[in-house]
Amino acid sequence: MPSDPGEHSSLADVLAVAAHRDDVEQTCGGTLLRMKARGLTTAILDLTRGEAGTRGSAEERGREAAEAARLLGVGWRDALDLPDGAIENTLENRIKIVQVLRKVRPRVLILPYWQARHPDHAVVATLGYEACFLSGLAKIETGTAPHRPFKIVYASLYADVRPSFIVDITPFIEQRHAALMAYKSQYASQPTGGGLFVPEEEIRERTFAEARHYGLLAGVRYGEPFVQKEVGLINDLTLLPVQSI
Repeated sequence: MPSDPGEHSSLADVLAVAAHRDDVEQTCGGTLLRMKARGLTTAILDLTRGEAGTRGSAEERGREAAEAARLLGVGWRDALDLPDGAIENTLENRIKIVQVLRKVRPRVLILPYWQARHPDHAVVATLGYEACFLSGLAKIETGTAPHRPFKIVYASLYADVRPSFIVDITPFIEQRHAALMAYKSQYASQPTGGGLFVPEEEIRERTFAEARHYGLLAGVRYGEPFVQKEVGLINDLTLLPVQSI
């Protein structure tokens, strides 16, 4: 194993981890597009394959996820085999994520917010955080060098909380929507799950309205919200964004 950390290359600067294929597209797809536009590399890890979903199959969602990744400009995407609808925070599952963290070696990790309607989403927030801790321990052996992301942020689009910050996704709102709609098995109009899913004709209105709401909080047109647990740090008060009055 090389002793110099500089010898370990990174597959992505930013890695988004989510429970299900299409979660990232809903909550932080625009942010991944913005990071890509800034010259950063991005990646996505879905923890399940969607086998328990009301609509579509794991195979269909896999093809759709690949197309969505292309539309988001993501350089690497993979899915684990955790059970859809029954993700648990176990050592075995943490190690599976550790293996990915040590392979991708991101500086920034995006996780779902820790309070959510869907139990999988809430579990993944804690599971991902604890995997990051283990990933930095040299005595946890996976055949790859230890790595711990420098920053963990939580995508809070569906959480009723005040964001720590907003990412301006205004130039990327159409691409973001196209990536979400790549999941035709989930969002195209169909009888299956008609009472559970938002009608296709309303998806654009709802997702754009949510992005508009968060954009207005930060003084831009469209935005995606995030929470960080740490305090912020600045060196120049005159460079603080978002006008007060």
